[in-house]
Amino acid sequence: MPMRGSNVHLANWPPTPRGYFAIGAERMSKALNLGNLMRSAHGFGAGFTFTIGATYQAMEAVADTSKGQTHLPHYNWNGIDDMALPERCQLVGVELIEEAIDLPSFRHPIRAAYVLGPELGSLSPQLVEKCDFVVKIPTRFCVNVAMAGAIVMYDRVRSLARFADRPIRVGGPVAKGVTNLQDT
Repeated sequence: MPMRGSNVHLANWPPTPRGYFAIGAERMSKALNLGNLMRSAHGFGAGFTFTIGATYQAMEAVADTSKGQTHLPHYNWNGIDDMALPERCQLVGVELIEEAIDLPSFRHPIRAAYVLGPELGSLSPQLVEKCDFVVKIPTRFCVNVAMAGAIVMYDRVRSLARFADRPIRVGGPVAKGVTNLQDT
């Protein structure tokens, strides 16, 4: 295993989840938030990113230092009726509402497009109605839209990719024949 901070590329890292996903936001107004969301989407292996009714162009997303918009398709839809998701792709809203499914208890669809609300608001009732599922992150209040997107993508990768099971004790998996110092 490479040392922390090493630039060694591992052929099998990160584990790739089955299916595909996209992530986007409705009525996004801050280019920095979209840039951060696009960078996270690129890092977590999204198939594409999108906005619905955004107030600026995606190319203004200067916080995307990975240049995700050159590696992933990005769609700027003017409104909900303009959305054109791939066939059998399920729309998953991310919103802190009572009837939403707790993210840790949610089984992610194999083909999904996750949509977040705007920075200073919620998903529109029309978009919530269009969603196949709505999930909520177990927080006391809404977090930044780009952070919420990263949490959802992490949860998707964690639950659909092949990782070792979490150990019962604190720490990571221990190789056979190696003693975990905390066990002594």
